Order: sequence, then C-alpha cells, then structure tokens
Amino acid sequence: MSVKKHLGRKFALVPEIIFMEISEIVSKQKEFFSTHQTKNIRFRKMYLEKLKALLISNEKLLYEAIKQDFGKSEFDTFTTEISFVINDINYYLKNLKSLSRPKKVSTNLINQIGKSIVFPEPLGNVLVIGAWNYPYQLSLSPVVAALAAGNCCIVKPSEIAENTMKAITTIINENFPPEYLYSYEGGVEETTELLKLRFDKIFFTGSTKVGKIVYEAASKNLTPVTLELGGKSPAIVTKDANLEVAAKRIVWGKFLNAGQTCVAPDYLLIEETVKEQFLETLTKYIKTFNYQAGSGHYTKIINLKNFDRLIALIDAEKVYSGGSYDHEKLFIEPTVLSNISWTDKIMQEEIFGPLLPVISFTNYNIIINQICELEKPLAAYLFTNNSEEKEIFKNKLSFGGGCINDVMMHLGNENLPFGGVGNSGIGNYHGKFGFETFSHQKAILEKATWGEPDIKYPPYSEKKLGWIRKIINF
Repeated sequence: MSVKKHLGRKFALVPEIIFMEISEIVSKQKEFFSTHQTKNIRFRKMYLEKLKALLISNEKLLYEAIKQDFGKSEFDTFTTEISFVINDINYYLKNLKSLSRPKKVSTNLINQIGKSIVFPEPLGNVLVIGAWNYPYQLSLSPVVAALAAGNCCIVKPSEIAENTMKAITTIINENFPPEYLYSYEGGVEETTELLKLRFDKIFFTGSTKVGKIVYEAASKNLTPVTLELGGKSPAIVTKDANLEVAAKRIVWGKFLNAGQTCVAPDYLLIEETVKEQFLETLTKYIKTFNYQAGSGHYTKIINLKNFDRLIALIDAEKVYSGGSYDHEKLFIEPTVLSNISWTDKIMQEEIFGPLLPVISFTNYNIIINQICELEKPLAAYLFTNNSEEKEIFKNKLSFGGGCINDVMMHLGNENLPFGGVGNSGIGNYHGKFGFETFSHQKAILEKATWGEPDIKYPPYSEKKLGWIRKIINF
C-alpha cells in the first residue's frame, strides 16, 4: 500500500502491514535526506514559513478539534499551544543563518599550524512522539526544531487527544511531501512498530514509564533519544514570600489545563507559621478565578481512565477546599488537600490533575534535603524574598528548570533550555537548544601542509617526550 493511500485512514491492520507501511515512509525520508536538499537554509525557511501560514489559516480547525478533546477555550489554546509553535518558527526564521553557520574555535598549540571548526549538521530522519496534554505544542514545537536543523521528520501525535491528532495529520499530510514531513496516526500498536525501525533521532514527550520503553527500543539501534518526561514538581512557599502573589500564581499554574501540565506545581510545601494565612489566600483565588465545568478557562479531564485515577487519590478527610466532581462531564473541582504526609498515596506518583496536596514545614534546610532524597523533578518553584533561601534552592536542588517567585513561565523564554534530569528526562530543547538537539556538532581540524615539527613521529626520544610534556603542561 502506498504512502498516499495510507493518508488519513483509520487503522485496522495487522502489525506486519503496519510495519510495511511505516517502513516505506521511513525509507522515502532517508532517500530524500540523502539528496541534501534539507541542508539548504532557503529550503528550511520555505517550509517553516509554510507551516506557520498553515497554522494561521487553519486556526479555527485547531480550536474546534481541541475543544472536542478538552473543552479548551480559544484563549488558552492560543496562549499555551499555538503561540508557542509560532514563536518557535519566528525564532528559527530570524536565527537560522547564525545557528547553521560553522563556528571557528581556538586551535591548541599541538595542532598548529591549523584551524578548528565546529560544523552543525542535521542528523537525518527523526521521529517525534507527541503528548496529549498540550497536543499542538508538544507535537509541533519539536517538529519545528527538527526541520530548522535540516532533518526529515515523522511526527506521531498522541491518539488520546484524537481530534487534535486528526487536525495535525490533516494539516501536515495534505500540505507537505511525505518524504520530508509526515504525521502518522495510531496508538500503542503503531508506535510499537515505529520503534522497531532505525531513526537517526527519537524525541519523546510523555510519562517516565513509557519513556523507559522508548529508550529501550532505541538502544537496539543505538538511536540517540531526547526524553521529556515529568515527575513531582514542588512549589515551596516560605514565610518571607509575598503570599498574595504566590497564591495567585500557584493557583493559575496548578489549575491551568485542569492540572494536566507536566511542569505544574505537583505539591505545595508551606512554612508552618504562614500556612493558614496562605491556604485562605489560595482558596480566595480559586474562588476568584471561578473554575466551573464547561468554563473557557478550565478544561475537563482527558478521559475516564485518568478521571478515575485522580478521584482515587482524593482522601475526603484531608480535603481543605473543593473535592466535588462530575463523572459524566469528566469535571473535577480544584481541590486542595491539607495535612498531607510524604507517605500518603497522592505523594507516590505524579498527580497530573487539579489536586494540590499541602505539606507544612518548620525548617527550610530540612525540607530542601528531603526533596533532594526524591527523584529529580522536571520543575521546581520557590516563593521567597530571602536571598539566602534563593541561593540554597539554586545550588542544592537538582531539577529540569524552574522559577523563583513564579511558576511555569520559564517555558516562555526561548533563551532557556527546557528539559528534565534523571527520572524527569534526558536532553532539552527550545530556541538554540532545540536546534542543537536535532543536530550533530561535527568537529573539523584543517592543518597546513608546512611548518610541522616532527616530535610526534618516530624515532621517539627523551627530548621529544620532554617537549610534549611541556606543551601539555604536565
């Protein structure tokens, strides 16, 4: 079956046929990459501009699809999804020439007379596996970086957000040559077959559990992998924080997308002396923001499986505010749980929903040490005006990225890398870091053919060895 016939149809195929179809697409992309057309800066810019124009002209389609999946408003879809992708495209259109330019570096004494160059080159044929919680941003932003770096790309949007998957596939597969960029629909079975193939790079966004499966599959072909995972990201509030600002920003960040955000504050650590005051302020902003079922700024839970998982984490005896839910509407009210301990069920896994457990502390250094004993999170947040506490936070805690006196906004700066560490991921992207993620930094030393000393050539002598020791300052 040809790639063209495959376009847009529903899967009901045995694995052998799926594998043959995917193999055909991968083969065509490898063949096209070998023509070196994608290395041309004009070629890359042309298709980045085309993708930007398509996103703008299909804006309504994108809004309608994600509303069917999440009930997400146009405002949130634009600010948290489409604007990110457009911003990435604009960044690469502006900076692609300088990012792609070979960079001269200094040449050490032993390699004189010569010059040294770092030459960025595309990796080849890459696979991007997107996530369902921000299906446009987390599928298309890595694709933009991959194309900017000069690669051919297959994107596999998440099937969990089915309508957005179809919207992405329609936009890409009806407007781009499949040998250059292709969107492949399907679920676990199709992804499993994809991972059997040899790519030059795999970029995955999702859970740590699935990330391990992707990493294992990639290892069989020694394929380099970027894993954007998650974890339990803490938000720490000390007595020296501006409690009004902290509460307002934490409420916004935690309950955006109904908490289905990988960098949302997963749990709150609050200094005991300001706990009651802060919880009251937190509750005030939850009421002010008026999170209701069907409201434009509060989405539903993506599916029944995740809804049931979240409901099982609510301990009714520890609910400070909220706690109600609607099974039929997949709605869970923003819920704050107080008097939580580290051993509670809700503290054993990433929540990924609108539940905020609260743990109080009396000693800042002890609580920092306790966080250090846990798996390294994707993000961490501190609210304080105490400079010493800020330094301890920056120097002691290991996490992917984060903020002091805000949450999640570090993602909005393309000059900062976004990625995890340890259990929360491998590698990073955004801005120049995305370009580098999908590039190989090729080292080239060009030597003159005159003026070379003979100290490296036989016959060896103590005098030659002495010169070498001096050169390397031994």
